[in-house]
Amino acid sequence: MNRIVTIQDISSLGKCSLTVALPLISAMGVECAVLPTAVLSTHTAFEGFTFRDLTQDLQKTADHWKNQQIHFDAVYTGYLGSIQQIDIVAKFIDDFGDHGALAVVDPCMADNGALYKGFTTDFAARMAGLCGKANIITPNLTEAHFLLNLPYKGSNYDEDYIKDLAVRLAALGSQKVVLKGIEFSEDQKSVKGTKEKIGILCYDSVTEKFTWYFHKKMPQNFHGTGDIFASVLTGGIMTGLPLESAVSLAADFVAQSIKATLSHPDYNWYGVDFETCIPYLIHRLEKK
Repeated sequence: MNRIVTIQDISSLGKCSLTVALPLISAMGVECAVLPTAVLSTHTAFEGFTFRDLTQDLQKTADHWKNQQIHFDAVYTGYLGSIQQIDIVAKFIDDFGDHGALAVVDPCMADNGALYKGFTTDFAARMAGLCGKANIITPNLTEAHFLLNLPYKGSNYDEDYIKDLAVRLAALGSQKVVLKGIEFSEDQKSVKGTKEKIGILCYDSVTEKFTWYFHKKMPQNFHGTGDIFASVLTGGIMTGLPLESAVSLAADFVAQSIKATLSHPDYNWYGVDFETCIPYLIHRLEKK
């Protein structure tokens, strides 16, 4: 059985970070170890959340694992709360990547044109360095612009611009880029047949191949869907799926989870109903 370690926070309520990564990766038949960066009472969209910083425990845990000669087939990072945590995780990838472990970095730091609360451009620059240690990175469009220190363009882009972004992101050091949240309007030069859809561009810097995947845009956004996407993507690759298939599986699972959530008249605003969609995920894997 392949073993993933995922490094991100525990938001005790809110369906994101480790509380989605652990059950989803495990359901996919992959062992999932966790290295928590912090413990929060809820995710940060709630008012008055509590926060326990676990930075001082990260290196101690890594040292213990090294002493026990623990090996991982993949290191998958999510939300990191400080530059110090980025530096520790960069060292972790170096220390545990000596047996060819896949490194997947989800640079969770921004959306809708702005950095998350508490993050700075210095943080984004250091995150760009961490992305350089990854085999695969999964930024959204806002994160892509901050990683590259470019002004955010909103929806003012075309297909060539998005491809150029992916190439620039790969130049940070990652072989493969999974760029999320792409929407083309009718008057833009775009991939054909993408009206009212949202898409993902995969770029492999070795083969210089671009691959698009689009699905119907869901009518509402929810917290934690990026974490679900990255978790299913990483788990899918560890089950033997090629990147493009893992991307389509992850995107479809997120859409299915949103659809299930909206089917409930009293659905929670703070996260999606991914739990009842796990049979769908397993069924898709069985058909691979």
